[in-house]
Amino acid sequence: MTSPPPSWRPKAIIFDLLTALLDSWTLWDACTPSGTASEGRLWRARYLELTFSAGAYVPYEQLVHKAAKDVGLPDSAPKELLENWDKLQPWPEYAQVLEQLRLKGYKLGVVTNCSRRLGNIAAGIIGNFDSVVTAEESGFYKPVGKAYQAILTTMGVQAQDALFVAGSAGDVEGATNAGMKVVWHNKIGLRRKGQSVPLKEATSLENALSDFM
Repeated sequence: MTSPPPSWRPKAIIFDLLTALLDSWTLWDACTPSGTASEGRLWRARYLELTFSAGAYVPYEQLVHKAAKDVGLPDSAPKELLENWDKLQPWPEYAQVLEQLRLKGYKLGVVTNCSRRLGNIAAGIIGNFDSVVTAEESGFYKPVGKAYQAILTTMGVQAQDALFVAGSAGDVEGATNAGMKVVWHNKIGLRRKGQSVPLKEATSLENALSDFM
């Protein structure tokens, strides 16, 4: 890991939503026939592959269904997931962390690989952000650079003035390539991809952001 320059502070902190801030893994697991991680993790991993390789936006719900089909799950699994989307739960430490960041004066934003409707529901579970941009709104799925640029433009900041909080390995690479500094809230121990190294990798949101609180 490399340490951030001591004098550098971002003007904005931008979050991945469904893995950095929300425990989407548990809901995916619960919506499988067995209700276990043995099925849910495979489905979620395939979903991440599909969204991060999609490029231009295609209907989000379509990718959720395709991921389930690809790993041998019945249509009832994605149907249940989408029907229970408002039951997504944040990671336990989120409220304290976001409160401290707001007290520090940072702008807070979200860019998420999601549809507009589902992205707004998920962001609303966390609370108020200065900006939320979904893949449907930008027209692109991360890690396409235009997806990250859309949130930067909306927030009125340059890439070099933003810190990105990744939840998945693909976001570490994508946000770095977009010109942002990155920390990785790697809650469940995902494997690295690509050559990019975050400023910090941690299993809690608080530890991932400790240098900026």
